[in-house]
Amino acid sequence: MTITVNLRLSRYDCLFLVDSVASMGGAPVYMDLQEIDILYSGSQKVLNAPPGTAPISFSERACRKIFNRSTKPVSFFLDLKWLSNYWGCNGEATRVYHHTGPVSAFYSLRESLAILVEEGLEHSWERHRKVADYFHTGLQRMGLKLFVEDKALRLPTVTTIVAPRGYDWKDITAYIMKKHNLEISGGLGPSAGMVLRVGLMGCNSSVSGADMVLAALRDALMHCHKSKV
Repeated sequence: MTITVNLRLSRYDCLFLVDSVASMGGAPVYMDLQEIDILYSGSQKVLNAPPGTAPISFSERACRKIFNRSTKPVSFFLDLKWLSNYWGCNGEATRVYHHTGPVSAFYSLRESLAILVEEGLEHSWERHRKVADYFHTGLQRMGLKLFVEDKALRLPTVTTIVAPRGYDWKDITAYIMKKHNLEISGGLGPSAGMVLRVGLMGCNSSVSGADMVLAALRDALMHCHKSKV
């Protein structure tokens, strides 16, 4: 799959950008091996740091395109040549001010990365995989259906559950929030109204966390109104 995609990208001189917001630290991602040109994530997901920072990495090919672009960026905030200089990534001796960085957020992100290093990246991947398998088995035993049928294609950090037939998914999420103080989301884009989304990532990726969500779902299915559809 990756090889096929990258052959097409090379043919049209495109860059391969990957959104790893919900996967970095919780699922295997190999930027160089998978020939990813731009990889970005978010601090508040698997890394468990406060929101507001976004780790990002560029391949040499992406850097060549960025540094040799013929048109100006549409925004000062998106000027990556300027940003690379500000961060000291372009090899120039003089650095030019771009913005005041959120220093406290950077220290928080650094600590979250240190915690991940202490656990070990491969151990974190394996923990997320095992908890996801446990959670998925529990859902299926309750009679709930997973939206992604192919197990190999499921993300271990975010689970999409087919909205139970006869229920209003909003009633389920509202009940769980009110009675269990847990936030479960609905679908986005094409899956809006079709699924429930549960995130078990970072420190929340545990058997006890999975059991808590399973108990909340079981309770909601018992108490939320079910239509006669």
